[in-house]
Amino acid sequence: MNGYNSSEEEWGEELNELRYRREMAENMGGDDSIDFQHNRGKLTVRERIKALVEYNSFNELGKIAGKGKYNKEGNLESFSPSNSVMGTARIDKKKIVVSGDDFTIRGGSSESTVSDKWVYAERMANEMDKPLIRLVDTAGGSVKLLEQQQATKIPGYSRWPSISLLGRVPVVGVALGSCAGLGAIKVGISHFSVMVKDISHVFAGGPPVVKQGLNYDVTKEELGGTQVHTRSGVVNNEATDEEDAFRQVRQFLSYMPQNVWEVPEYKPTNDSPDRMNNELNTIIPKNKRKIYDMRKILKTVVDEGTLFEISRHFGGSTITCLARMNGYTVGIIANDPKIMGGSLTLQAANKTEKFVDLCDTFHIPIINFVDQPGVMSGIEAERNGTLTSAIRTLGAIEQAEIPWCSIIVRRAFGVGGGAHGPKHGPSGRSLNHRFAWPSARWGSIPVEGGVAAAYKKEISQAENPDKRQEEIEYYYQNLSSPFRTAEKFGVVDIIEPKETRYVLSDWVEDAYELTKRQVGMKLRTMR
Repeated sequence: MNGYNSSEEEWGEELNELRYRREMAENMGGDDSIDFQHNRGKLTVRERIKALVEYNSFNELGKIAGKGKYNKEGNLESFSPSNSVMGTARIDKKKIVVSGDDFTIRGGSSESTVSDKWVYAERMANEMDKPLIRLVDTAGGSVKLLEQQQATKIPGYSRWPSISLLGRVPVVGVALGSCAGLGAIKVGISHFSVMVKDISHVFAGGPPVVKQGLNYDVTKEELGGTQVHTRSGVVNNEATDEEDAFRQVRQFLSYMPQNVWEVPEYKPTNDSPDRMNNELNTIIPKNKRKIYDMRKILKTVVDEGTLFEISRHFGGSTITCLARMNGYTVGIIANDPKIMGGSLTLQAANKTEKFVDLCDTFHIPIINFVDQPGVMSGIEAERNGTLTSAIRTLGAIEQAEIPWCSIIVRRAFGVGGGAHGPKHGPSGRSLNHRFAWPSARWGSIPVEGGVAAAYKKEISQAENPDKRQEEIEYYYQNLSSPFRTAEKFGVVDIIEPKETRYVLSDWVEDAYELTKRQVGMKLRTMR
């Protein structure tokens, strides 16, 4: 029996309709809406995807989803595309899933689009175990949905695997406009988020909602601009423009594995693991009241040019970074003595907890540079429940399975000082692998404050109280020498600061031998 092949002419009407629908999708909301977007200093969603991913790598899916208008004969008269653009692409040669809101169509409203489409992108990333990038530019829900559906909608998307994703693949949220309601959640429910200065705003409800509910006027910038949410912790980083935001996304993903069943990629480096910088030997001032630049230490120790800081303006007394050490991805936690003395504030505790969860989820060993005076105290700290957050931080550290190495550069006091690494971990086998610089001091309480409390009566009754306090402090200062602790093997070793890179480069190689055996999902996702 001979087969029969149709000619293109026979299918011409259908093919022409397909091409027309595709063309309409490319036109987005039309020239006027595109001009409006550009005049506000913003790229369109298609321009954004092109700027983010490798050239010609975007494979769009669901392009012709939208709303058609038909005549009485059932023929298509016009077509309005969905205001969600999604598909797969490549960054650094690796496949990712990207989904973006098209603000040129009904302001990117999450309820004016075909919800199955953007949810499908999330489900695809979840099933195919590919990193997900959300380009969010949406005004949130729309009251006009009532007219379309002739009924109200119970909030929520039953098929959206928002939490499951966090335990499987890297998720990135990029705020590229006013992101209200669901848009704000899509930015924040991620492993890394970034918003663009002046054009991005994130809030549960915008100024009209605030006016209606709370009866005061507020601008979008005051309510949810970068100055608000890079300091509230809702969003990790600020970008100067959209290209800077996309650069940060690419850099973040360069440290991540594709999913939790892999470890981060090793990238060879020309930066020698034996490199030593004599400046580190003198970077800590002998005078305890003088501070120093912790970031300078970090940049000197890690592979050159690889330090990527996350959430700099939130919980600033703690520094969290991704970096490379001898080609391997590492997480860095450090204390910044320039802010609150480096103490563990409520915000710093929350920041540390989330960062530890991130590194543990994706099998990234942590290096902790410790200069911790303790948990923040005082009336405000106690009223805010700082201790509760500190306890949650201790829990996150103890639950983490990843290798952990601490370098105590100066102070490690009290409960905060004890949070510098796991004591036994979930398996009961975690090493408290820690080294110290000669400048290190530790204890349940600093000598100065401890002496004043413990010898209060003796000091007050002395002929010369100041002199007596100095004598007692001198005695205890000698006992607090790090060398005395090293004698009892309280630390693995005391090292010259300039040797730190060599010590850590040797450790991280062994750490990755362990993480290779730890791949897979954790019992919990991100907290």
